[in-house]
Amino acid sequence: MKERNTRLKAIRKLIKNNRIESQEELLKHLLNEGYEVTQATLSRDLKLLKVGKISDGHAGYVYTLPSEEDRSENESLFVQDFLRGYVSIEWNNSTVVIKTFGGQANSVANALDTLNMDEILGTVAGDNCIFASLRQGVSGEQFMAALKKHIPDLED
Repeated sequence: MKERNTRLKAIRKLIKNNRIESQEELLKHLLNEGYEVTQATLSRDLKLLKVGKISDGHAGYVYTLPSEEDRSENESLFVQDFLRGYVSIEWNNSTVVIKTFGGQANSVANALDTLNMDEILGTVAGDNCIFASLRQGVSGEQFMAALKKHIPDLED
């Protein structure tokens, strides 16, 4: 999902550098940058980026990004969820299996999804197990190395 990650970077840049009041306006900016996305996709992107709206001090509202401090704090909370819930991690070929304590798979999968790792194509959570599909060409070892960059306290 390299395209999604580059699109997310473009959205961040557009919001930082422009006064954007609506999704329609942001969609036009994205189209000018070469990204054709639906309103539903943009809504998901904005949610993932934790974009909010603040008063412009006049009569309207504009999009804003969370501060770096807010992002670090949010990521820290998800890392804690991951560490609290996971039991073990194993892989073969393009599938990673993360076993969790009972009832913890959804929160661990949510944490993993929120880390927005390029190595992961998608996750599916059950009650005590998560299946993560790796992108083509990504090994389990590469996945673990990338995960440890986000979660240095992760044990092998």
